Amino acid sequence: MRVCWIRRSSIGCCRVLEPVALASAPVPGAALGRSAHRCSPPTGAAMPNDLLTVLLLLAAAIVMFAINRPRVDAVALIMLVLLPFTGVLTMSEALAGFSNPNIVLIGAMFVIGDALARTGVARSIGDWLVRYGGDSPWRLLVLLMLAVGFLGSVMSSTGVVAIFVPIVLRMASRSGLAPARLMMPMAYAALISGTMTLVATSPNLVINYELVRGGADGFTFFSFTPFGVPILVLGTLYMLAVQRWLGRQAADTGAEPTRPELRQLVERYGLGNREYRVRVQPGSPLLGHRLGELDLSGKIGARVIVIERGVGRSRRLLPRTDDTELEAGDVLLIDMDDDAADIESLTRTYGVELLPRAGSYYTDRPQDVGLVEVMLPYQSAFVGKTVAEAEAMAQFELSLVGMRRRRGALEPRHLREKTLKVGDTLLLAGPWRAIRRLQKGGEDLVLLNLPREFDEYLPAAKRAPYAVLTLLVVIVLMATGIVPNVQAALIGCLLMGLFRCIDLDQAYRSIQLKSLIMIVGMMPFALALDRTGGVDMAADFLVAVLGASSPHLILGVLFAITVLLGMFIVNTANAVLLIPVALAVAEELGASPYPFAMIIALAASSAFMTPVSPVNTLVTTAGNYRFVDFIRIGLPLTLMVMALSVALVPWLLPLYP
Repeated sequence: MRVCWIRRSSIGCCRVLEPVALASAPVPGAALGRSAHRCSPPTGAAMPNDLLTVLLLLAAAIVMFAINRPRVDAVALIMLVLLPFTGVLTMSEALAGFSNPNIVLIGAMFVIGDALARTGVARSIGDWLVRYGGDSPWRLLVLLMLAVGFLGSVMSSTGVVAIFVPIVLRMASRSGLAPARLMMPMAYAALISGTMTLVATSPNLVINYELVRGGADGFTFFSFTPFGVPILVLGTLYMLAVQRWLGRQAADTGAEPTRPELRQLVERYGLGNREYRVRVQPGSPLLGHRLGELDLSGKIGARVIVIERGVGRSRRLLPRTDDTELEAGDVLLIDMDDDAADIESLTRTYGVELLPRAGSYYTDRPQDVGLVEVMLPYQSAFVGKTVAEAEAMAQFELSLVGMRRRRGALEPRHLREKTLKVGDTLLLAGPWRAIRRLQKGGEDLVLLNLPREFDEYLPAAKRAPYAVLTLLVVIVLMATGIVPNVQAALIGCLLMGLFRCIDLDQAYRSIQLKSLIMIVGMMPFALALDRTGGVDMAADFLVAVLGASSPHLILGVLFAITVLLGMFIVNTANAVLLIPVALAVAEELGASPYPFAMIIALAASSAFMTPVSPVNTLVTTAGNYRFVDFIRIGLPLTLMVMALSVALVPWLLPLYP
């Protein structure tokens, strides 16, 4: 005989743990007699009415989630306020989720993920894909899904998709593929990434918390990996097989952004042969002088765009201001009037070395220098002034390198002498940080067009090695269990700040409060359903129907229920609601809670059939997908992932230890 601790229901009696003798060789239905040990609600008790009220609130929440009205965090707050009115929970119990350490852990992982994005770690992977993916559709798809899957194991899957959407558009444009052939595979890889590690997605942390709260040790950092890797391989092979059908409706109609690329702006304004890079030599007459004193634009038509100082990791960009003093070794990016005599005069007269060209500077170094189109409104102080006068008035870090009047670009020669008029479109060049400040608006300039590369600007690109080091430290701390996971994540946040990968203001902005509020607001439902007997009733029903069935069938049914409910509500809320039922079923069967918790986690990350998932929503427009496309492609993948999960879970996590 062995002893299994069975949780008694709280309906009409105290919550206690009661030892129940089970056969030494348990079978799936061995604990069906457990219902005899349950305490029934006393005659005339009002608990059934309380359960009905809670279920009605839950149904209302699911409907609002399904129609997305109001938004998910507002729904959670509504439920947070209404549940205490049922009398089942106190307000303190409803708010208990705010003290849940996993909420802090999820927030900390948002910060770490944003630091990885800001330093360009994720973008570097995408650029590598663009560079080495070639024109082969199958190679692009395989590399893309593997990269997104493994990157998503330590970052928010939604954040990874947001980063990769422009990268995938570039990959599709370069290879001549419809974006639809890559967008859905990328989204599915991001969903599957939630099965790779403990911190890959919020449902994993919620499920692990419930395990620990029930007395189990919980999952480790890599507990999910033996399941996630085979699922990722399966998903990649499946998408290779169906890729040819993805682009049929969306071929050449992917919703590529209408914003121009840098190269398009360069062509539109004829900048291709006008930019030069020169290095200030020792003994140059430029040394020790401020740019305002030199007036290079007035004397030889050389407009300084940006100044590079230092080499290697000490290299930095200096603003182009009248007070900037030049030093030996400074590299100047200048815009000329496309006159060879001018550049020769510059090198001869001012003692600078002309550096060889490596293509177009604006497009080859999109992290350093950007372009932006602005328009002069009626009230602008620059109207009626020459370009030279406007530059003197503005004291911008940005330089005017092009002008359009009506439909055509004006001749770039002698640009400083042009008189500005209302409605003129100006092309400004300079550091991205200066361009970013234009977004705040003003009376003198109206921002018209930010190039697509603006979204890829990495404000902390030089800190990437430190971000990777910090990530490794966090993974080691979590994998070894030296400190609790939440403490390891907070250590990672502090290290990211110490290494200047992210500052406090940026860290606060990176935390997706909407997601945290949604989780906290839905957590009380699990307690309310448990307290009113809803969880036990659901478990009793499932065991009564399936108790004599194969354990694989029971796990398959739990997987299917989770996936079906996930078509209408977000995966975290789905996990919050179903993990208590899964654990109760495990108790009813006298089985280990781990396989039942794992099956819910794997199913929560298998939202392939609906664009309701935030991950799928991000690619719906970019890939020009319809709702039926997710059903058509996602249903077979869901069935295959369910079959693989049901086979792997009992094998790697025995039902009866």
